[in-house]
Amino acid sequence: MNSSVLLRLMAMLVQLWPCSPSTQNSSAQNTVQSFTPVRRVKRGWLWEPLFATEEQISPDPVYIGQVKSDLDKEDGNLKYILTGEGAGSFFDIDEYTGKIYVKQKLDREKKPFYILTAKAINRSTQVPVEPDSEFIIKVRDINDNEPQFLDGPYVATVPEMSPEGTSVTQVTATDADDPSYGNSARLLYSLIEGQPYFSVEPTTGVIRMASEMDRETKDQYLVIIQAKDMVGQPGAFSATATVTINLSDVNDNPPEFQQRLYYMSVSEEAPVGTTVGKVFAEDRDIGDNAAMDYSIEADSSDVFNIITNDETQEGIILLKKRVDYETKRRYSIQVKAVNRYIDKRFLKEGPFEDTTIVKINVEDADEPPVFTLENYVMEIFEAARRGALIGVVTARDPDADESPVRYSIVHSSYLKRLFSINEHNGTIITTEPLDREIASWHNITVTATETRNPEKISEANVYVQVLDVNDNAPEFPKNYETFVCENAVSGQLIQSISAVDKDDSAEGHHFYFSLAQEDSNSSHFTIKDNQDNTAGIFTGKSGFSRQEQFFFYLPILIQDNGTPPLTSTNTLTVTLCDCDTEVNTFYCRYGAFMYSLGLSTEALVAVLACILIFLVFFLAIVTIRQQQQKKPPFSEKMEDFRENIVSYDDEGGGEEDTEAFDISALRTRTVMRTHKPRKKVASEIQSLYRQSLQVGPDSAIFRQFISEKLEEANTDPSVPPYDSLQTYAFEGTGSLAGSLSSLGSNTSDMDQSYEYLADWGPHFKQLAGMYSSHRTVGD
Repeated sequence: MNSSVLLRLMAMLVQLWPCSPSTQNSSAQNTVQSFTPVRRVKRGWLWEPLFATEEQISPDPVYIGQVKSDLDKEDGNLKYILTGEGAGSFFDIDEYTGKIYVKQKLDREKKPFYILTAKAINRSTQVPVEPDSEFIIKVRDINDNEPQFLDGPYVATVPEMSPEGTSVTQVTATDADDPSYGNSARLLYSLIEGQPYFSVEPTTGVIRMASEMDRETKDQYLVIIQAKDMVGQPGAFSATATVTINLSDVNDNPPEFQQRLYYMSVSEEAPVGTTVGKVFAEDRDIGDNAAMDYSIEADSSDVFNIITNDETQEGIILLKKRVDYETKRRYSIQVKAVNRYIDKRFLKEGPFEDTTIVKINVEDADEPPVFTLENYVMEIFEAARRGALIGVVTARDPDADESPVRYSIVHSSYLKRLFSINEHNGTIITTEPLDREIASWHNITVTATETRNPEKISEANVYVQVLDVNDNAPEFPKNYETFVCENAVSGQLIQSISAVDKDDSAEGHHFYFSLAQEDSNSSHFTIKDNQDNTAGIFTGKSGFSRQEQFFFYLPILIQDNGTPPLTSTNTLTVTLCDCDTEVNTFYCRYGAFMYSLGLSTEALVAVLACILIFLVFFLAIVTIRQQQQKKPPFSEKMEDFRENIVSYDDEGGGEEDTEAFDISALRTRTVMRTHKPRKKVASEIQSLYRQSLQVGPDSAIFRQFISEKLEEANTDPSVPPYDSLQTYAFEGTGSLAGSLSSLGSNTSDMDQSYEYLADWGPHFKQLAGMYSSHRTVGD
């Protein structure tokens, strides 16, 4: 470094922080103080200015100052020692003079100051002659760092047509030099590229608009900003940054049609909703600012409609109503395009809309016939004679040649059988009589076809309503079951009746009830019309007798209010019942059934008694035969057969399947065991049964019977070795014969007496004698 720079740096040195401990306190309390660059005495130390300048480059160490004790006689008896940050590496001290030198280049941006300690000792005794003194060497800054734009690259957006002075963005550069000393870190901004559209503030770096700009002319600008330190003085460092500035769109342009006249055409066959054509108004703006709505002006808006395609911004003209070549062949419409979003700041520029003319020609086509009505509604009374006129449909060819039309009925063979149409004039007649009660409406589809072009077909719906006439007489809504007790009194209500009518009365049905004049039972019963479409049947006398008459047939006349009125005779069957205070309909029906068979009660009882006796004899004979066919019981070494039914539902695998079911448990063990004879309970059961004829299942006698049977089953050693279901119950209290089952009998009937059969009545005496004699013969 040359001498002029060194002198300039020395002149910039203004501070030094020497510290020395108190001479009275050896605890090395440090203090920091400033001084002027003159020699002075401080607590036994002689200080000279100490400073270091960064980036100093010299082949020899650079002297920066001196520390010296006031006890130093300059005879070399004292030795100076330097310790602390950078001692020995960056800083060195002359041990004889106390001069401090910088050995290496310093960088203030890495370390701005160093804290060191100076010592003075006697060379002979190595004893300190001064307390240790701590001081600071500050590194003075020089302009050795360039400015930097750390936040780049920069991108900014500003609306087009913004006024002059509008802030766009701000750029900021940084300098690593000391901002508190000199001008090394003081930056100055300038615009290198971007005039005359933009400007920059020199001290803040804020970029502003210098003029109004149109996005449609240019939508992006590159601006170059320079930052210089040293406030732009000669020799200063500089850096540049590029800022990309985009202009955002505003709605400052109206839509404009590129064509002032459009020509389009549409066929008269085109259905509603057909696209006729498209128009387009160009808008130099973009996004929502270019969005527009199309509309049709003048008096043609009832035939055509226009919608906007939001993606392409086109106006699509649609057919709103069918056109007819024969009626009108050309349309002229005016279409307007208006910006959807208006910026009021630019209204002074003019209206943001435009118009154009669209001429539409209607093309001729061979059209199908056209009915005068889309739907026809016709009426006819039911029961009309065959060939009755229902109505007429009419269709014509709308084309200029007016081709003749033929009519027909389609879609249903059933309708063709009921209706027919004249193919030339469209007259619809009946082919069969109609019944409103079967169908009150008929839907007919009629077609009209051009004779010259059969492919041209049209359809129309014909709705035929069948009008009602009073052709159904009223009748009972259901089959009434009416009963009357023999002890009924006169004037007693026995049945309420009503009526229904299949006809459809416009004013509502009203029915009148009465008994037929020829009714022979009119003296037994009367009828009262309630005037609300119901009537009541009452007894006409007190007391009836089933021996005299079991059924009464009442012919009831029911008349409706139709024009003309219709009357029907409905028969009400009254069944006479044998009852005390109320009618038991079940027994009444049962008695009526037997009466219809011609059987009296006594005859019925006799028939039932004969049937019962026949069943008893049949069961007795079967039981005797089973006992005669019994064989002597096998020994205990053989299988024990019983009167038990054992069901095995397991499905085995054949004779070789030994795992399907183990029947060893059903076989009698070969070990002999003492046979426990059954209790002789026949007489006890008979006695209990006779007593149970007058008791229910909750009586003590019934429970005793069940308990004894259960005990017998549990203690019987000959039952199978598994649980079984045994049912014990009395067989009712209505038969003196009791149970005829042989399941309760013992293995042997030798000790059983049948003399008790004689007590059952004369019918069983002969059976008791036969069975007793049979037992004697068997013995």
